[in-house]
Amino acid sequence: MPSRDLIVVGASAGGVEALRAFVAGLPEDLDAAVAVVLHIPARATSALPTILDRSGPLPAVPARAGMALRRGRIHVAPPDHHVIVVDGVVHLSRGPTENGHRPSVDALFRSAALARGPGVVGVVLSGTLDDGAAGMVAIAARGGLTVVQDPEEALFAGMVHAVLRHVEADHVLAAGKMGELLRGEVGGPVADADDPSELLRREAAWAANGSGAGPGEVESVGTPSSFSCPDCGGALMALDGEHTRFRCHVGHAWTAEALLEAQDAALERALWAALRALEEQVSLSRRMRLSAEARGSHSIVERCRRAEAEAAGAADVLRAHLLDGTFTRPNPPEHA
Repeated sequence: MPSRDLIVVGASAGGVEALRAFVAGLPEDLDAAVAVVLHIPARATSALPTILDRSGPLPAVPARAGMALRRGRIHVAPPDHHVIVVDGVVHLSRGPTENGHRPSVDALFRSAALARGPGVVGVVLSGTLDDGAAGMVAIAARGGLTVVQDPEEALFAGMVHAVLRHVEADHVLAAGKMGELLRGEVGGPVADADDPSELLRREAAWAANGSGAGPGEVESVGTPSSFSCPDCGGALMALDGEHTRFRCHVGHAWTAEALLEAQDAALERALWAALRALEEQVSLSRRMRLSAEARGSHSIVERCRRAEAEAAGAADVLRAHLLDGTFTRPNPPEHA
């Protein structure tokens, strides 16, 4: 029978502190491999393997392509690569981002759920928004164990609350106490899982494939939405009837919450660009007015004066709204 021998861990904002506490509590004789994704910028240099290696009894190493997932070792996702589990081996992919992230918690969790079924333990720690929720749904559907950090302890509880909205977690506890729990949960045999859904197969494949989804693949499992992808501008397809998850035709993935956050950022960029255009119009109108005054062209002077005043007034209004946050959505409460 298969055994429960893989622990996948996801974290984002506030995740370094949570991961250090989690790793510190792991037993030296842990009978499972651990794979970790912390959302980090694509161009960053990650010191996370060194930090985790010093934080607990288990060795922590950067995940590398072709590396075997070894029990008693922590495999840390490198920047700008998804970590995908294939037949007990690490596969690194530069496939489509998920919620703007690569590495992605959801990409790791889905691949583990597909590859190991009930042999997986999913752990979600501190983070904002709802990354990791879709991956935990996949783990739960395949019979895996679901563990989340106590939201009262998490520095940012958005990811934890998102999981709890979609999954009846098996355990909710402090990060530092998970190690003792996991000692008793891993290593033993588990029942065979039901066949994975076609959507899980496809989403795992799109993340693993560096070129993303092929023509028509996303359209075959989704329904058209009226939204566009913040990453590439392509049309987004809704992957469920409630329009809570989306993918574009090349495979970029978004939850509704992350999509709204990205739209907020795009809106603010557009408004700052509009403010710049208005201020340039004020400057150009002023120069034209002064030149016309020097030539005695009174009709042009008056026209430029009106244009300058209108642009200046609009710029003042837009600047005031940008500075007081009128056009940007406040961050939702972490328990929402």
